[in-house]
Amino acid sequence: MQKRKQYVEIEEDSGTVLRYFHHLNGDGLVEETAAVDPTAYVERSAYVDPGAKVDAHVRIHSGAWVDRDALVQAGALIGSAVHVGRGAVIGRGAKLGPRVKVGAGARVEDGAHVAADVIIAAGAVVREPR
Repeated sequence: MQKRKQYVEIEEDSGTVLRYFHHLNGDGLVEETAAVDPTAYVERSAYVDPGAKVDAHVRIHSGAWVDRDALVQAGALIGSAVHVGRGAVIGRGAKLGPRVKVGAGARVEDGAHVAADVIIAAGAVVREPR
């Protein structure tokens, strides 16, 4: 029986090689410099990029991508095929529906709900349901 490799290496356009490990809770891919709480669920085919931080009890669904230096705070829900942009902040208990695109540096405030297919501009702040 062949043993599964513990990590996946991905080469960026610049030639830098990034190493992603399978998260124990959900089997999603987490880059080695990202910080993901053990209670967070990162579903298979979702991934978390370098420098990103994912707090306790977050759920990240399939095909979602948490970009570099983004922060997903406790209890947030990231729907399938969502992109959380570079340096974006998703507040505590916020919910992002499927296929939402959060621009770089944008902020979704605590408890906000964002419906499916919404595009949030870079640097924008979402305080209420969209």
